[in-house]
Parts: sequence; structure tokens; C-alpha cells
Amino acid sequence: MFDSPDFDLAPYAGFDTPAYVRHTYNSWDDSDWRALLVQSFTHAPEAEHLPLPAVSDLHLVLCVAGNADIRMRAGGKPVRRRWVPGHLELMVPGRATALSYRATSGLSTVQVHIPSPAVQQATGALGGPEPDFEALSAALTAGDPVVEQLLRSLPGTGGLSDLYAETAAAFLATHLLTRGRNERLPGPEHAAVRAAVAIMRERLAEPLTLATVAAEVHLSVYHLVRVFREATGETPHRYLTRLRIERAQRLLSTSSLSIEQIAGRCGFGSPGALSSAFLRQTGVRPSAYRKN
Repeated sequence: MFDSPDFDLAPYAGFDTPAYVRHTYNSWDDSDWRALLVQSFTHAPEAEHLPLPAVSDLHLVLCVAGNADIRMRAGGKPVRRRWVPGHLELMVPGRATALSYRATSGLSTVQVHIPSPAVQQATGALGGPEPDFEALSAALTAGDPVVEQLLRSLPGTGGLSDLYAETAAAFLATHLLTRGRNERLPGPEHAAVRAAVAIMRERLAEPLTLATVAAEVHLSVYHLVRVFREATGETPHRYLTRLRIERAQRLLSTSSLSIEQIAGRCGFGSPGALSSAFLRQTGVRPSAYRKN
């Protein structure tokens, strides 16, 4: 099945798809396309370890039915996702990924492979820096109505020529790469920064590290620090500390919890660590803040 010279899908040749998925559409077989691979799948209710080998193609996954709790590992710490209809994933080219999941209702996806020559051609036409697929992948999980609508429509275009597939591949590559460049821009709308802030807010009590946050938003530590500071004016560490102090202020004002209990709920290892950070940010100790 995977025999086109325009695709780097040889690693999938030995892939045991029947154990995990059932094809309901394949553009290579059903439409005789070679410029774009479009597949529709219904998935098994659960999978403990579903390996997706690294390929150079741009691999897009759109959930079109069902609900599933997904655990993805692509080199770093596993990342958890909730797949519902409309959820998009972009598998970073050149990176193997392993999935495990449990679906609460029948899971179906449309998956599209844009061949690397189409991506390279769009990159050359746009000019400028090389694509940042990690940033684009992180941003795309927030959704893209253009990509979603096109991916939903592709399995229903059987009978159209390969020229249609070639045009669709060029459009998708150009749209994604253009969006990826916009995601490089600093500002409050930067998707990777939004994702990092959401992780911080949800897990203030945990001993978060910069490496953990960077891995979960699919950026290197260096890249995260750079875009985070451009977007917020603060380093991730300073921003996280400020969030923790703000929560401590609320708890000091509205609860009768002890300083030790508040320290634990705000991610500080000890009351002393809370007191030192609190003093640096507010100019007073937690006990004086509570009294006042």
C-alpha cells in the first residue's frame, strides 16, 4: 500500500493496523491519488501501546467521532489529551510517537499525510526561516476551522483527479506553514505560551520544572523561555512564582489554613520558601500580610 516515491511511509509497511484500526477510506486505493494520502479509520476501543514511526511527511489527525483519553509520548514526558470531535493533532515530522488511549465511545479519525516535497515547495515559496513544527503542533491542538473543514471533506471527494489532491496538499502545506510563522510572533495569543500558562495554573501545587512545561507544549527549554518572555515580559519561572504568590495571597485573606498548609497548596517546599518568595514579591512576610 505504501509504495509512492513521494512519501516517506516505509516504516508503516510492517505496521499491524488490523489490531488497532479499520480502514473506511484510503485515497490511494479508493481514488488512485498519489499527491496526498487521506485515510479514514474507526479505532479499537483501547490501545496500550500504539507506535507511530517517524516519517518526514506532515501527518495530520482529526477526530471526527467519539471521545477518548489519549496519552502521547514523543521522546519526552507523556502528554495527556482529550480527543473529541474537531480535535486536531499534528505529528512532528521525523519524530516517532507512541499512543495509548481508552475511548468512551466509538472513535473515528481522518488522517492526512502531506508529502515532504509539497512541504518543501511551500517553504521555499514562502521564504524566510525553516518551519517550527513543534510550535505549530502545540498551536494546532487549539483548533483550526480551515484545516478541520478541509480534512472532513477530503474522504468525500472520491473520483476527482490527482490534480485535486495535489492542489489540496499545496493549500494545506501553505496554510499550515503560514500559520506556523504567525505562531512565532510574541503576544498573548501565542498558543504555546497559552498552553504553558494553562499548565502552570492547573498545577500550581506540583513541583513543576521548566523542562516539564517545555516538553508538554512541544518546545525546547530555550525556545519556551524566549517566546514566553517576548509574550509576557517575564521568564516562565518568574511568572509561575507570581501565580503561586497570588494564590497564597488569596488563601491568606480568605482561609484559616496555616502557613505550612498554604505553602503546600501553592507549590512551595516549605513555609520558609514561601515566606522568602512572598517577601521578595510583596515586601512583607505572609504572617504580616494576613494580619493586615
